[in-house]
Amino acid sequence: MKKIVILGATSAIAHEAARQWAKEGHSMCLIGRDEVVLGANAADLKTRGAAGVFILNSDLSDRTQDHDDLIKKAHLALGGIDYVLMAYGVLGDQNRAFQDLSYATSLMETNFLSVVRWLLTLRHYFLMGESFGSIGVITSVAGDRGRASNYLYGSAKGGLSILLSGLSCELEAYGIKILNLKPGFVDTPMTSKFTKGFLWTQPQRVGQDICHAFAKGKRDVYLPWFWRYIMLVIKHLPHAIFKKLKA
Repeated sequence: MKKIVILGATSAIAHEAARQWAKEGHSMCLIGRDEVVLGANAADLKTRGAAGVFILNSDLSDRTQDHDDLIKKAHLALGGIDYVLMAYGVLGDQNRAFQDLSYATSLMETNFLSVVRWLLTLRHYFLMGESFGSIGVITSVAGDRGRASNYLYGSAKGGLSILLSGLSCELEAYGIKILNLKPGFVDTPMTSKFTKGFLWTQPQRVGQDICHAFAKGKRDVYLPWFWRYIMLVIKHLPHAIFKKLKA
């Protein structure tokens, strides 16, 4: 049985991963800022077979909170931590960000800086502990190459990918796995205003793939798998062609 902490446990993708882990009989600590949704998700997971489910209410992007204390509370609730899934972030409105620098700053704070603080806290936790663990962070294929339509969001995810690469190089020597989880287009509340096409997938599929990635200890994971090949092509397109893409 694994002891799993989910930061941003109210997200659709995170909850689908949690449902899969519940079927496998693991125990989980759900952390997020909407206590009502956390409670409903916890009840759902218990009915699906989770060994235990605990909830902690927190605004994960709040820089003033005691990060160490929250991880200690999760550790005490579960009796240890094997996996951590970081699954929060906001897509935001890039056009609004161009007109409002405080809004732009808040997007980068949520999508990048706050995640860095949690990752450094978890780095310390696992290095000081006596057990191995895995940390998975949901980034995005948008972080592989900046597009005109969403490069603020993409730059935050790209920055996280570089950080995760460095952490992986450092921590694998200690038996600590770092997973960079890169979804493509996923039909969630965050993307509800987008027109859906054949490349779109459901959060259930992505959640299952995340659980598989943790079980196998994979490092860089495209969700679903075919995005690896799509992004391989996109990353190697000449700039003159790439800048004309509307996607």
